[in-house]
This record gives sequence, C-alpha cells and structure tokens, in this order.
Amino acid sequence: MSSKNKYLLPFILVTSLFFLWAFLHNINPILIPHLKKACQLNDTQSALIDFAVYMAYFTIALPAGWFMNKYGFKKGIIFGLVLYGAGALLFLPSADTRSYAFFLAALFVIAGGATFLETIANPYITKLGDPETATQRLNFAQSFNGVGAFLAPLIGGKFILTGIEHSPETLKAMEQAGTLQAYLQEEANAVRLPYLVIGVVVFVLVALFLVVKLPEGEETSSSASSAEDKFSFSVLSIPQVRWAVLAQFFYVGAQVGVGSFFIRYSKYTMDLPEKSASEYLALSMIGFMVGRFTGTFFMKFISPARLLMIYSSICIGLLFVASFVSGPIAVYAVMAVPFFMSIMFPTIFALGIAGLGAAARMASSLLVMAIVGGAFFPLLMGQLSDLTGGNIQIAYIIPLLCFAVVGLFGFNQSKKNLVVNLQPGH
Repeated sequence: MSSKNKYLLPFILVTSLFFLWAFLHNINPILIPHLKKACQLNDTQSALIDFAVYMAYFTIALPAGWFMNKYGFKKGIIFGLVLYGAGALLFLPSADTRSYAFFLAALFVIAGGATFLETIANPYITKLGDPETATQRLNFAQSFNGVGAFLAPLIGGKFILTGIEHSPETLKAMEQAGTLQAYLQEEANAVRLPYLVIGVVVFVLVALFLVVKLPEGEETSSSASSAEDKFSFSVLSIPQVRWAVLAQFFYVGAQVGVGSFFIRYSKYTMDLPEKSASEYLALSMIGFMVGRFTGTFFMKFISPARLLMIYSSICIGLLFVASFVSGPIAVYAVMAVPFFMSIMFPTIFALGIAGLGAAARMASSLLVMAIVGGAFFPLLMGQLSDLTGGNIQIAYIIPLLCFAVVGLFGFNQSKKNLVVNLQPGH
C-alpha cells in the first residue's frame, strides 16, 4: 500500500473530528443569551459558559497529552469521543432540571472530550503525510472545522433561540400570573433535541474508530534534543514553542471575544434582534470556513508565518472600525474578522510544533492549554463594557490588542523561515 493510500482513510476520519470542537466553541454565542433567559442569569453568570469550556481545556490538556503519549492516538481519540458524547447527553437532564450548574458541568465534560480530540488530532494530522506540507495539511483539515463554525450558530439560531425576548415587566407579570415557570422550562427544553442528535452522532463515530485501523507509526530522530523528546515542560526551552503558546493564548481570547459577544454587539450598534443576529453570525462563519480553504491555497505562494502577520494586521484594522464606527458598517467589520482569523489557530499550532519529533506531544498539550485565553479575555471585555456603562462596542479593543500579539509572533517566525520537519508516526 502506498504512503498516500495508507494515510487517506485515517486522514478523512480524523478530519471529521474537527467539526466537533468547532461546534462546541461556536454554539456558545447562542447558549449565552439563551441560558441567560432560561435560567434567569445576569451577564457575569452567563459568561461562565465560556469560562467552563475553556477552563476544561486548561485542566484537561496535559492529562490528554499524557494519555496520548502513553496509549497512542487511537485510544485517545476514542476516549475523547466518549467524553464528548456523554457530555452532550447530559444536556437532557440539565434541561429537565433547568439547573445552570448542571449545564455548566455538561459543558465541562463536552469540553474535556474536545480537549482530548484537539490535543490529539492537531499533531496527528501533521504526521499523516509529507512533512513538508504539514502546515498546509493542518489548515486543510481545519477548513472542515469551519463547517462546524458555520453550522453551530445556524442550528442554534433555528432550534435553540426562540426569538422571544420579554421585558422585565412582562416577566414579572408572568410570575404573578403563574405562567413564568412554564415559559422558562419551554426555553430550557429547546436544547434537548440538538444535543441528543449530537450525542448519537458522536457515539456512531466511536463505533467507526473502534473498527478502523489507524497508523501509529514509528518515531524517528528530529532536530530536537533527546532531553526535549520527552513529555515534560522542558519543551518550553524551545523559543518557537514558548512564543507559540503565548500567541495561541491571545489568539483564542480574541476569537472567543469576537464571537461570544456578537449578538449583544449587534443589538447595541444597530438594534438587531437575536434571531437575526444569529443569522449574521452564521454568515460570518461562512467567511471563516472559506478563509480556511483560501488560506491553505495562499500558503502555496506566501509562507504561513507571513500570511499570519498579514491577516493579523487586517483584523486589527477591522476591529478598529468595529470599536469606533456606529451602525451596520461596524457590524459588517466584525463579520469580516472570522475570514482573516480562520488560519490563525492551525498556523500557530503547526509553527509551534515544527520539527519537534516526540516533543511535539508535550508542545501540543501546552498549545491546547493556551486555549484558556478564551476564558479570560471575554471576561475582560465584559468588565470593560460594564465600566463604560454597558458599551460592548468599546470592549472590542481587547481582541484588537490580542491580534497585535499574534501579528508579532507571525512577524518573528517569518524572519526565521522555519521549515516544517515533522515525521509521520506517533
């Protein structure tokens, strides 16, 4: 069997996993306003949805990397899928009890599974083929991640958001009339069907991975030293890893902040209703998906690091407009950002683990841990909004500054002309 054929089916199956964590991340802008209504939350409480998801990444990434290092890619993927599917099914009793704590626990379990999948799938994809095209291959695989990013707000807007936005006075009147609890339960029940379907699909994937043989391969020597070819924090002594982790921390913070507050931002800047805003968000995620494919194409002519620097600069300009211009133009500027940020996560990831051999496993775990930026920067945006009297628009300065850090990483890496030298195998 040729090397190309050997890797084709595993590549297809592993690429399918990229949809799952994209759905998780991009459904949060729907869950935040929806559970705020269903569970009667304030803004700070609703922000805990992002916090639960990204803290799971922070706490589970190292155990996921250790598991991969000890048991291999296949068992790690299966374990991650089981966690993800179980968390999705936990949404059913969460809705029944209308317990926000239960919802957060379910999200933590799903995110724990997604952490396993992301920690494993990203480095595994880079090993399933020619080492020289590892960055392009990872961007191509993450193009299908864009499908999940597009479908999540579309599905959430259609099946979860009801479009009913009662005023506090109306809610008080419903409480006096004894109809409030029935309304809130109906809102909570809206999550049942989507998450039941997700759970079933994920366990079908578990069955597929159980019966399909995945190549684990053999490690060969690399440019990393023997001390670095271990699952240990010594990998941070490598500058490209250290700076990639920092860039990933700021990038994910920017990505989550841009998306999570989009519905509120649209309401603030152009008084857009929630269901319409969810459609706008889905449209912007089409740009994210297209950006992944076009970015992969552009990398044939522009180095990944240089393209990262260019796209970061464009995002800075768009968010400057979004922060200081009113009306539809501001919303359109935010909608354009996902196209340009689409290549950033996989590009930072691939540049960070380039040429590390076995040490790529620990570096992968640290890069996934860096996703915790998504827990903190949205909270900073919320605090800035509160300090300015609810001006969520000015809070978009925070992701602007985050993209400046990403652009600096791209600039530094472009000067080094790094060559991806990852060996196929485990």
